[in-house]
Amino acid sequence: MASLVNKGNVRVMSRRLVSASDSSIKEHVLGVSNIDLLHGAFPVSLVCIYPRPPAGGFHAVVAAFESGLPSLLNHYFPHAGRIVANPRTGLPEILCNNQGAELIIGVADVAMADLDFSSMDLSVSKIPLPYGGDVPLSVQLVSFACGGFSVAWGHNHLLGDGPTLLGLVGGLSELARTGRLAPGARSTHDRSLFRPSSTPWRPRRSSSLAAFKPLTSDRMVNVLTSEASSVHRLYYLEAQAISRLRGMANQDGDGRRATRVQAVSAYMWKTLAAVVGAADTRCRMGWWVDGRRRLTAPEHRALATTSYVGNASIFVLGEDGVEEIQRMPLPEVASMVRQLIDAPGYGDRFQEVEQHKSGATYMDASNIGLGCPTVAVTAMTSFPMDMDLGFGHAAMAMTTTRGTGLCSGFVQMAATPGGDGAWIVSASVWPKLAAALESDELRIFTRVTAEHLGLKLNETIVKDNGSPRSRF
Repeated sequence: MASLVNKGNVRVMSRRLVSASDSSIKEHVLGVSNIDLLHGAFPVSLVCIYPRPPAGGFHAVVAAFESGLPSLLNHYFPHAGRIVANPRTGLPEILCNNQGAELIIGVADVAMADLDFSSMDLSVSKIPLPYGGDVPLSVQLVSFACGGFSVAWGHNHLLGDGPTLLGLVGGLSELARTGRLAPGARSTHDRSLFRPSSTPWRPRRSSSLAAFKPLTSDRMVNVLTSEASSVHRLYYLEAQAISRLRGMANQDGDGRRATRVQAVSAYMWKTLAAVVGAADTRCRMGWWVDGRRRLTAPEHRALATTSYVGNASIFVLGEDGVEEIQRMPLPEVASMVRQLIDAPGYGDRFQEVEQHKSGATYMDASNIGLGCPTVAVTAMTSFPMDMDLGFGHAAMAMTTTRGTGLCSGFVQMAATPGGDGAWIVSASVWPKLAAALESDELRIFTRVTAEHLGLKLNETIVKDNGSPRSRF
């Protein structure tokens, strides 16, 4: 298999700034919420892989972005600004000055089908190019030797979570196909939705803030240790395999069906417990849960009725004994997962975070790797995956986030953009857990191949003008 490492890195052909086209939007400063600060001001890239378009070629793709981005930034105006520090508090804020989002055009002299997509390190993680920490949005288009292309949406997490990023991508797709955004897709950036309540907050007996630790170097392992502790895999989960697992998780007849995410999570928790074995007495699973439709207070109602651009996700953690998890049948573990995710009190958790302003970046201690083994899950399986720019659906879309110095497991579940019910799962996990998932007789987790993505092996390499050229 080829790699962007040993077959020539992405070469930048052009780099420029694109501003919003609506000159009536005045310069302003957008403050951030405590939820935004909790997620942190760090770059995350959503990498979308597209096979060779049936018509138009890469030049048409570039033209679609050049014409669509100025209109998109009218609705996502903060993404055309810059992240700055408040001179009084030192906390980050967004200067909405229309300086412009980045648009980068690059070329990779390798065919997509020759990349080893089973490894994040040898494929998806090598496509995004570095961009400045003050840049909210860097859109990067890369043409591959086979005629396929990638779009890496470089996005600073301070401005929003997964639903925000997918909404931004979907907005450009809609603009490219129709020339406008539907009224219901209009976004709001109003951070007052997360202002602390005027009602005094009283801490609960078991405060969830106690689980968060400042994300400082003295609380993390060194980068070489954390890197050596994990392998970075991409897995393909067939729709039938997920449905089969869901059926197994619903055999207790309690009247409440586990979702696909809950069923897969329960399967992973049991696999984790088996891998931990006698090495520890307990293990944990956690989930980043979108609060947009789970917050019921009047001040949060707009979250469910608008496309809120910001961070609105909170971490939910479950812990149990290793022997107990192994002994429980899958339906019981799935029921426990459901109860953890569906537990009430999301409003209390968000308010708890908002009442405690701090300049430090925090993270749940379990995600850092403190305590018993933990796997954190973020799922983009139920969000709209509109990535059709007029050139067909993307073959895959996956974020490349993974902080340094972390020694927990991290799993991202994403539906395939074509809507066939299959998932692509990115996993940064211990080698023992990866081996257990891959060798299980149920064959749920299969390492991704070019065939899974519809990228034909040994396809003809083409020049930019469409004529064939030889492989190098």
